Amino acid sequence: MELKKTFSAKIPMLAGLYAILAAASLLGAFLLRFDFGYELICKFFSAKTLLFVLAAKLFFLALFGQFKILLKFFHNADVASLFWAFTSCAAFIFAFSQISIKFGWVIPRGVILIDYFLSIISFSAARMFFRSLNERSQKYAAHGGIKKRVAIIGAGDVGSSVAENLIARKSMGVVPVVFLDEDPKKIGGTISGLSVLPLNTDFKELAREFKIDRAIVAISKISRARLNEITSEFSKIGIETSVVPSYHDLTMGYAKISDIRKVSIEEVLGRKQIPMGSEEIDNFIKGKTVLVTGAGGSIGSELCRQIAMRKPACLAMLDQCEVQLFNVREDLSRGNFGISLKPVIGNVADAARIGEVMAEVKPQIIFHAAAHKHVPIMEYQAGEALKNNVLGTWNTALAASANGAEKFVLISTDKAVNPSSVMGASKRLAEILVQAMQNNPASKTKFAAVRFGNVLGSSGSVIPIFKRQIAEGGPLTITHPDVMRYFMSIPEAAGLVLQCGAQSEGGEIFVLDMGEQIKITDLARQMISLSGLNPDTDIKIEFVGLRPGEKISEELHNKNEKIENTKNPKIFAFVSAPISFESAEAIAAEIRAAIGAKSPEELKDFIRKFVPEYTPQRG
Repeated sequence: MELKKTFSAKIPMLAGLYAILAAASLLGAFLLRFDFGYELICKFFSAKTLLFVLAAKLFFLALFGQFKILLKFFHNADVASLFWAFTSCAAFIFAFSQISIKFGWVIPRGVILIDYFLSIISFSAARMFFRSLNERSQKYAAHGGIKKRVAIIGAGDVGSSVAENLIARKSMGVVPVVFLDEDPKKIGGTISGLSVLPLNTDFKELAREFKIDRAIVAISKISRARLNEITSEFSKIGIETSVVPSYHDLTMGYAKISDIRKVSIEEVLGRKQIPMGSEEIDNFIKGKTVLVTGAGGSIGSELCRQIAMRKPACLAMLDQCEVQLFNVREDLSRGNFGISLKPVIGNVADAARIGEVMAEVKPQIIFHAAAHKHVPIMEYQAGEALKNNVLGTWNTALAASANGAEKFVLISTDKAVNPSSVMGASKRLAEILVQAMQNNPASKTKFAAVRFGNVLGSSGSVIPIFKRQIAEGGPLTITHPDVMRYFMSIPEAAGLVLQCGAQSEGGEIFVLDMGEQIKITDLARQMISLSGLNPDTDIKIEFVGLRPGEKISEELHNKNEKIENTKNPKIFAFVSAPISFESAEAIAAEIRAAIGAKSPEELKDFIRKFVPEYTPQRG
């Protein structure tokens, strides 16, 4: 409503301005056409002519959106809009003038032509005047007169769009001073008044000569390795590097300086994200009732977002933390997905509550993300790990089967492979029980599990910890110089879970081709450099020793698991002979009895009975 009022208030002001410019253009056209001859002008010029031309011009200006514009902005699209408005208007006036000759009223063709050109010139000049006034006022208000001087890397369409935007928005306090490019055809030229220099120049000398404070990468297609190389070179001389976010949008000419951001750590991990079969996932989710357990966690909440976008009939979200559940529900409500959202408080370890939820919701698809996942914490609380990760999974799987669910997908971890921690061993036990559910003759549900490595940005992961430590001035703490991990992003992990759920036939353990493991020490150094600081000098790195249950490196599958290809060449399925459903029932019963009767150390030995590859650590 306020927006409509604002536009309504602008219309009289714009109409007045346009009327003055239109009248001045018409009068100028008469003066030029008749060489300032008073008598000839009076012969053809009249109030009726003026009112007719003004009405025609205002009509066509409104038709081409010129009453919705902001005077302080004037770009190529506005020039085109004015051109077509006055071209259409001139054609209309000419056609009407030819008809009105029969009634003794005519507007000379020369006047119409001159008026056409004067209108375009005068309106464009006025718009440029208001734009320059706006830029001048911004110039004096911008950051107390302090400006950052930037080098734009990439002299193509993206780079030129960024430069034009920066020049137009002086209030941002950022001034482009030079382009850097690898194309020999562009080197030595100028764009928007800025020189184009070779990218392989001496950055230190370049920064000194042009007094550069910042660099912006604006290349439509750039490899992660090349981006890493560029950012590293600039960081060595203390220059912050940013990157234009949406290459596709910006190559279409829609660059905005407000969209430029710092290089994210995901971009320098050296592995492209795996594309998921969007259509297959859409068909899998659309119109179904879906339940996500652990919905308030990093993976659970992202799963909920990606599921909501695919139009399920109902999305039920279960978590034992009320605050996290509230947050994810509010987030999804703001997205206006137009679906039914059902937040449910519950603990998967409570078999009765899970049974109630399943009977009420009747989910067709279940994604089981609820788990205790922090290795050092679980190492001293083995009973809680077994209760939540193993019995919680068993309770949820049984309830899913009893209520006729179509598919059940367990979110597992690479730490379940040859585990050295209680957490990893508990997740391996969860996998074993889920695979056994596939042998339940009374069940029609298809069960599967998905393993992946560390998730960037998830709660407790190394990336946010490093960011906090850098902000505090260091040191960055790493457990061991040689420790390595597989990494993937939160959206990629959630997409993988959905993809595997869509293509599961039951009994598989899916694994993503995650490329090479990344050395945590290298990751730490890269993050320090991306912050414009020097490793070991500005920010120290300290090695504090492996924590209880941690390994130097992770694995993705056990030696007794058979690898199978899937529809997606970057996703593999591991299949092993599952135990019987009756055996799984017996294991669950033994675990339930042992939790309250055994100490944490005794439980570690107890777990080995079912996961012989588990190597417990004593502490």
